[in-house]
Amino acid sequence: MKSRRAIYPGSFDPVTNGHLDLIERALKIFDEVIVAVAHNAEKKPLFSTEERIDLLKKSLGDRPKLMLEPLEGLLVDAARNREAFVVIRGLRAVSDFEFEFQMALTNRRLEPKVETIFLAPREDCIFLSSRIVKEVASLGGDVTPFVPQAVVEALRGKFSAK
Repeated sequence: MKSRRAIYPGSFDPVTNGHLDLIERALKIFDEVIVAVAHNAEKKPLFSTEERIDLLKKSLGDRPKLMLEPLEGLLVDAARNREAFVVIRGLRAVSDFEFEFQMALTNRRLEPKVETIFLAPREDCIFLSSRIVKEVASLGGDVTPFVPQAVVEALRGKFSAK
C-alpha cells in the first residue's frame, strides 16, 4: 500500500506553538509528514535554515513519521521529488486566505497532482506569527506562551547578543 505523504512548507523563523499544532494534527492524518524549511531570499531570517531545522528537532523530538528538510527552489519540485502531493498550509485569519489561495492555485497549475489542505490552528494559537514572536522577543517581552522552550532560549541568545 502506498503511504500518504504530505509536505508542510514554511520559513519557521522561528517555529511557534501554532506551527507545532499543525504538524501534530497533520501527523494524525498522514502516514508521513515532511516539514520543509524554506529559504526565502526576500525575507531576512533571524535564524539560519540549519538553526530552524535544529529548533524543530528540539521541539518535536524524533518521530518515525516526521522528516525535517531544507527547501530550496519551488515547492512543487520538492513535492514531486518526494512524492508528497498534499501540501499543508495554515490559515489563521481571512487575511491569510487570499495569499494562500493564490499559492495553492499556482502550485496546482505548476504540478496538477498537488492538492493543498488548509488547517486552522487551535484557538489559543490563531493570532500567532513568527514575526510577532520575534518582535515581542526583541523588545524583551515574554514569549514562553507562544513558542517551545528551545525557541525561547534561542531567541534570548539572538537578542541578548545585540
